[in-house]
Amino acid sequence: MLKKERQAYILHQLNLHNKVLSSGLCEAINVSEDTIRRDLQELADSGKIIKVHGGALSLSFSDFNLHNNNVYGKDEKQVIARKAIGLIKENMVVLTSGGTTINELARSLPRELKATFISGSIPAILEYSNHPNIDVIVIGDKISKNSRITIGADAIAKIRSLKVDLCILGINAIDIKHGVTDCDWDVAQLKKVMIDSSQNVVALAISEKIDTYQPIHICPLQNIDYLITELNPDDERLSAYKKMGIQLI
Repeated sequence: MLKKERQAYILHQLNLHNKVLSSGLCEAINVSEDTIRRDLQELADSGKIIKVHGGALSLSFSDFNLHNNNVYGKDEKQVIARKAIGLIKENMVVLTSGGTTINELARSLPRELKATFISGSIPAILEYSNHPNIDVIVIGDKISKNSRITIGADAIAKIRSLKVDLCILGINAIDIKHGVTDCDWDVAQLKKVMIDSSQNVVALAISEKIDTYQPIHICPLQNIDYLITELNPDDERLSAYKKMGIQLI
């Protein structure tokens, strides 16, 4: 694979999953760590990615700008957000993860909605706090600079003490064999306990993430009640998930 092709692949994976690991890129592209390291450095020097230890982040993590224009698939994520709002009922207690799709959901909530939102995502919390009728509970602990979300034992313990009406997860990858997966260990541990602490679990994913997987397992498909994409629920690409008993929206 030529350098231009490698770097295009890296950018696409970053746009799709927000984070890439150097080890995963080496395996996927079948090149050395030195090659990937040089590619990441060139992309970072040209302002296209954020290089971090062991991999890279997309530009959506470049700052706390709530209206960041570097969001990949923004139109699709706005469609998903509008669909997800239909599941949020008056006076519900809702637990949400981080991610750009969750941010779109947070800023799209109807002004008249009265509910309680619990999150450790800094951008989502700021959006919720601007809503006139939303009560906000912050899950506090150490902040992950990679994901802009609180992580660690204290955050996990607080989430374990909850039993909420609805958990809404922005997910990185989902497929029939592996279920829901991620590439961030700390975030994956949070999502596991979020699922366990919720009566119903909603997964939000643009269609490009369907039938993809990442190295860290979060849960089997049986733990997901709803899957929301920008696609029509009857789209053939989602048929296998419907057969698994997941409600498609």
